[in-house]
Amino acid sequence: MQTYLVGGAVRDELLGLEVKDRDWVVVGATPEQMLAKGFKQVGSDFPVFLHPKTGEEYALARTERKQGYGYHGFSVYSAPDVTLEEDLRRRDLTINAMALSEQGELTDPFNGKRDLEARQLRHVSDAFMEDPLRILRTARFAARFQPLGFSVCPDTMELMRTMVAEGEVEHLVPERVWQEIQRALHEQAPGTFFRVLRDCNALSVLIPELAPEAQFRTAIAALECIHAKAGSTAERFAAVCCTLSEPACSARARALKAPNDCQQLARLTVTFIAEIKQFAPGQPDASTLLRMLEKADLWRRAERFSRLVNVLECALEPTDRKQLEPIRKAAKAASGVDPGALMQQGFSGKALGEAIRTERLSRIAQAISPSLS
Repeated sequence: MQTYLVGGAVRDELLGLEVKDRDWVVVGATPEQMLAKGFKQVGSDFPVFLHPKTGEEYALARTERKQGYGYHGFSVYSAPDVTLEEDLRRRDLTINAMALSEQGELTDPFNGKRDLEARQLRHVSDAFMEDPLRILRTARFAARFQPLGFSVCPDTMELMRTMVAEGEVEHLVPERVWQEIQRALHEQAPGTFFRVLRDCNALSVLIPELAPEAQFRTAIAALECIHAKAGSTAERFAAVCCTLSEPACSARARALKAPNDCQQLARLTVTFIAEIKQFAPGQPDASTLLRMLEKADLWRRAERFSRLVNVLECALEPTDRKQLEPIRKAAKAASGVDPGALMQQGFSGKALGEAIRTERLSRIAQAISPSLS
């Protein structure tokens, strides 16, 4: 029985980066031997065990063979006769297919260290083609390491194009696609993720509405802007969707199985952008502004409204961005209405609702009055 540190931990250690998660592979062992040592088995697809003290994952060396479509279309073989090199061969990229022994000796059968030095993301073998999710993983690693100078090597890019052309991407499960997108949105250079997907033609399958050059350029600029502000996942997703129509945005967000908060903020973003573009020359009137604030549910969802404005600052064209000022003024003024004070004046029920709206409208009108600017 031999234990090796594998994958990202080895890669990041060689890059001089902080190692956050450690994964281990065990060669020459059986599940019974692992359980006898106090490990706890998890997962049903293949033997993975948790260390009794550290809680780190230890997987028995295994091989995989494709038998069908999708993430679960693989047969897994795990036994004491599976070698370390066979286990590393099933991995996606050479920089993730290295191992360190307990004595600190590097096993690097696919020249991952060389590719680290060359700043290349290269597939380990043609087995890469067996899992279309690896296209998204490669794009995500490109987004993570782009600031260090990494790029997808030409051979791997061509392989990914072939996979897309053969329809592999169409078999991806939406939940898995969203998982990769969500992680990519928070990588060091999130725009690179979508550029790689575009370059290998996968974007036209996964988010075809972004494929046209003008839409793509605007969306990525908005995403990189919100990334610089350390925006939330919902803000980043809304930025990506900012060029879509409301129906297209809703349909794509649902198709990707995006969480509700992401779907809602994306829809609000594209709705506000469309309305702002329809503003007449000059400043919008108080009733228009109040209607928009009501649509955003400002008084119950103040934090979401703040995120909406944050995205709009990045997504709007410079000529339209100036319209955010009256929206901000209106929100501040209308939020100052105290329903309790109106109740003390005797308003209740439907009359109270009408009084609140009238007061908000009055305050907005005063706030945006040119004489008060």
